[in-house]
Amino acid sequence: MGFFPSLMEFTKTKTRKGTINMADNDNLNFNQGDYVVYPAHGVGQIEGIETQTIGGMEISLYAISFEKDRMRLKIPVMKAKTSGLRRLSSASRIEDAIKTLRGKARIRRTMWSRRAQEYEMKINSGDPVSIAEVLRDLKRSNDDSEQSYSERQIYQSALERLAREVAAVEKITEGKATEQLEDIMGIKRVDFDLDDDLDTEEKRSCINDCF
Repeated sequence: MGFFPSLMEFTKTKTRKGTINMADNDNLNFNQGDYVVYPAHGVGQIEGIETQTIGGMEISLYAISFEKDRMRLKIPVMKAKTSGLRRLSSASRIEDAIKTLRGKARIRRTMWSRRAQEYEMKINSGDPVSIAEVLRDLKRSNDDSEQSYSERQIYQSALERLAREVAAVEKITEGKATEQLEDIMGIKRVDFDLDDDLDTEEKRSCINDCF
């Protein structure tokens, strides 16, 4: 068996729910159920705190779920601050992001590959204002034919990331937050009524059958 039995003996894991004692570090005290933001993945929710005993030392970990991405992440409590884990943005910070969305695009005249890399870095920073800058620079009119495939991908990624945090802050659905953000940018989505389409098809079918 070799390595694996020794590893299991070496690590013993137990899970407890609630609040961890933060006296030995300077991080924020997160509770079960709190919404948090991790830079590379966006909004997640604290499931609880796990304590792993490794080599006789106990290490406390935040267990965070990212429902949208169907992912679960564990971050050492004492490394939470340096990892960038934070609480949801304040209302004033979200307002700063909204002001940024209303601004004019500031597109640098550089190669797209370099700009794309900069946009990805802004999205992964987790900062709502930086993410709003990406949306501001990539937004287009209702006809998005001007956007390239990679531009649309980055735009959508930034939109989803910002919408999730706005939704969590304002306690609304992500869909509603997305609508609000695109309304602010002057982008209108055309919704098709499936029932109307079916009625039209039925009328055409009737005309063809009757004549």
